[in-house]
Amino acid sequence: MDEEEPRSKPVPGLPRTLEGMSIADLEAYRATLVSEIARVDAELQRRRAMRSAAEGLFRSDRERAS
Repeated sequence: MDEEEPRSKPVPGLPRTLEGMSIADLEAYRATLVSEIARVDAELQRRRAMRSAAEGLFRSDRERAS
């Protein structure tokens, strides 16, 4: 049975209502989102590498020879 990884709760305040935000506020909000996306991308890359390494350990000799 595959266990799913624990899910984090959504970040409070995301997504935000953009109406009423100044250009400076929008730029700051965008920078925060870009930073968060980069963080998520790095975590995805790390987890995919770990999965690939784990899958490599459990391949049978016959699968490796193919």
